[in-house]
Amino acid sequence: MIDPASLPALHASHGGIWLREEGRTMGLAKGQAIARAAETPVLLLNAPLTGQRLGYPELNGLDLLELWAFLHPARFLVPTPKGLAAALGLPAPPQEGDIPALLQQAATLLLDRLDAPDWLEREGGWTAAQALHRLRWPWSPLVAPRIPRPKDAERWLFSKLPEWEEAQPRPAPRTISLNEDQVLARLDALTGAGAEPRPGQRAYAAAAGDAFTPKRHRDQPNMLLAEAGTGIGKTLGYLAPASLWASEAQGTVWVSTYTKALQRQLDRESLRLFPDPALAARRVVVRKGRENYLCLLNLEDALQGGFSGRAAILAQLVARWAAFTKDGDMVGGDLPGWLPTLFRRNGSTALTDRRGECIYAGCPHYRKCFIERSARASADADIVIANHALVMINAARGRETGQRPQRIIFDEGHHLFDAADSTFSVALSGQEAIELRRWIMGPEGGSRGRRRGLAARLSDLASYDEEGGQAIRAAIDAAQALPADDWLKRVVAGEPFGPLEALLAAVRGTVYTRAADAGEADAGYGLETELAEPDGALVEAAQEAALALDALIKPLVRLARRLEAVIEDAPDWLDGAARARVEGAIASLGWRRDLIAAWLALLARIGGPADPDFVDWMTVDRVEGREYDIGIHRHWLDPTRPLAETVLKPAQGVLITSATLKGGGEWDNAEARAGAIHLPHGAQRFEASSPFDYPDRAEVLIVTDIKRGDIAALSGAYGRLIEAAGGGTLGLFTAIRRLRAVHARIADRLARAGLPLYAQHVDPMDTGTLVDIFRDDPRASLLGTDALRDGVDVPGHSLRLVVMEGVPWSKPTVLHAARRLAGGGSAYDDRLIRARLAQAFGRLIRRAEDRGSFVILSAAMPSRLLSAFPPGTPVRRLTLDEAIIAVSRSARSESLGERAAIGHQGHESGLPRQE
Repeated sequence: MIDPASLPALHASHGGIWLREEGRTMGLAKGQAIARAAETPVLLLNAPLTGQRLGYPELNGLDLLELWAFLHPARFLVPTPKGLAAALGLPAPPQEGDIPALLQQAATLLLDRLDAPDWLEREGGWTAAQALHRLRWPWSPLVAPRIPRPKDAERWLFSKLPEWEEAQPRPAPRTISLNEDQVLARLDALTGAGAEPRPGQRAYAAAAGDAFTPKRHRDQPNMLLAEAGTGIGKTLGYLAPASLWASEAQGTVWVSTYTKALQRQLDRESLRLFPDPALAARRVVVRKGRENYLCLLNLEDALQGGFSGRAAILAQLVARWAAFTKDGDMVGGDLPGWLPTLFRRNGSTALTDRRGECIYAGCPHYRKCFIERSARASADADIVIANHALVMINAARGRETGQRPQRIIFDEGHHLFDAADSTFSVALSGQEAIELRRWIMGPEGGSRGRRRGLAARLSDLASYDEEGGQAIRAAIDAAQALPADDWLKRVVAGEPFGPLEALLAAVRGTVYTRAADAGEADAGYGLETELAEPDGALVEAAQEAALALDALIKPLVRLARRLEAVIEDAPDWLDGAARARVEGAIASLGWRRDLIAAWLALLARIGGPADPDFVDWMTVDRVEGREYDIGIHRHWLDPTRPLAETVLKPAQGVLITSATLKGGGEWDNAEARAGAIHLPHGAQRFEASSPFDYPDRAEVLIVTDIKRGDIAALSGAYGRLIEAAGGGTLGLFTAIRRLRAVHARIADRLARAGLPLYAQHVDPMDTGTLVDIFRDDPRASLLGTDALRDGVDVPGHSLRLVVMEGVPWSKPTVLHAARRLAGGGSAYDDRLIRARLAQAFGRLIRRAEDRGSFVILSAAMPSRLLSAFPPGTPVRRLTLDEAIIAVSRSARSESLGERAAIGHQGHESGLPRQE
């Protein structure tokens, strides 16, 4: 049996490359390391990241992360040497040169667990190891011999997953009122005895209780807008009345977030409501879109030969995880976020339902489906944790009977406008149209895949109901007018086929003509232009496309009617599974009919009068000069209008809350962006300021001597500021190109100083994993874009400096220009920018003992925007040298404060900490 301690171990970072073999560690050049790794398998931690550091992206070896995923499929691990050491109870390596020895020691400990009696994830391990051996998984020679063959054959994954059961519809919630004493008593129970007193939190919880009183007005929920500053404890503040109402009224409260990070936090907080994890799993359900969950039929296809090479190994590791996962959530759930990224051109997206392939009750795993289980569990749950888009879609479509959200808490409410903007928009593009064609027609020609068209999905209907069969055939004939495979090549070559491709060709010609006049055609980025003053060719193409879409929607309407008639007649073959499949088809047809109707309304606009409620424009989407889509877009000028009609008015109670709900402005801004202005009685307001001492704990530094567009100076500023802070820096950019340029210039320099630097769009890891690494290492820094400006919670010494490359001005798009004109010009821009600044600043101080600096590298920061920061926060304009001195002084104070806080917590370790 191979001794893992005898295997060579390789570690590469921006600071150097080290190899350990035969008991000694040596430094290597890149070429030497690549040659050594090619000769024999070496121990690695995160092969894609190591390969990127070496400039050899195809690097393979014995990746300890893959071994961890086999051993502990659904357990959290920070994928760094420090995180691995902590997970195994080993001391963290003091220097990077000590990491190869750690990898050898870790490999020994992990492999020893394979025959340990307390290995909790043993079930299925032997079978998985045999399958991985056949796939030539690098770890197989070390893993397979260590797992004893079980006496009895291990059950197949698909036979041991539990089945969900149909339950009778839940009765309507009881009509009850909550009094303040009840709410505060529940809050006290959640925070725990001896928790720090928070007057603001108690006032917030009492105010939030109003959303759970009986509805007072028709077409008007009991609605509260609540701005609760960082540190108030709003999560437990609203969970107190929400959980109390759900228990007393026997109803469901939907808690909606904008970011997956907050969803994870809420899921953790559910253990305060239900300390028993099994009970918490029943009473608190996380709901996401279908594309987030593992599709069992896709997984079965992958395990039975649908995947090959490295993708097949990934499928086996995902199957290991599927046996132990809490809910099958592959994106932000308990599947390690780093696992799919280990496989580079991986097949993880093919393991979810991202292309509308679901066949519902026609699937042999339907009764065990993670998606269906989640949907049904949410019907009986006390709390459903979802996202803004899913809540809006459920309210708009009302697909699940009785599951239209009635009591809703929108956390991160400052993003409600953006979520509504995306949800209620329409795009007639090549990509959207070809997806519709595939949904109707299924695989064509020699194409492969599990996708089934209408004829295959509803074959029993076609044989039973002649009119329904005719409607299916008519829809398939009409779908021939939609774009087909290779549509973009034909359009670019000027040889479109069919009316929809001809329309896209006309759109492309118009966009390029206008872009050339503006001097933008050669920029390499996406192009857009208003849908105004169309020429004759575009108008004629739109009319022909509209006729084609009209010919398509008619048979779909007839087919839906025939399906509804079949449900009513209930023929002999309509058993429970067939009924579920037909009902799923009716819902799917409804969505597609609505989509085509929206396309027809959009095409009617071309050559006709403009609709003042909408903003319409045309685009050619490109990445670095390469086209990938062409389309026509329609957004509501004010997307809170459909939000109010579809989501708010039918609800019983709505709480919209955020630390920056007003966006650094006044209440009228919050009411406008939350849709309250479209309700007959408006909304109540609540405001609680943050309890943090911002004047003493934070400062805003505006650096005045960095020239705009000077990448060298910008990079130097970032590097020197990170060094002054000793790491712990979050760098925010408005452009990926500048982020990459800065990272390339400073990463090596910082690594040599012992300051690791990570970056979105550079390091081959998902955003959640990058944040986990950043949070775990106080000397690490992280560069990112908008995704890191919101929802990132890194309390303590790990984040002590936030640096923005400049003022986050809005991108000058057609949509933004229209809303700017309608919203008051520069005042509209100022509201948006203040909101972005407030959110970015909110990352800095997360606990009372935190301290830090917020730096803006722009002399063009207008004074009128400074109201985005908490009152009393010191704001100074100064040179870079002066800023570095200030950051260094603040970092030293933060370090001393952190040590004092740790000592203080040691005396009060029994006190529960609130998020």
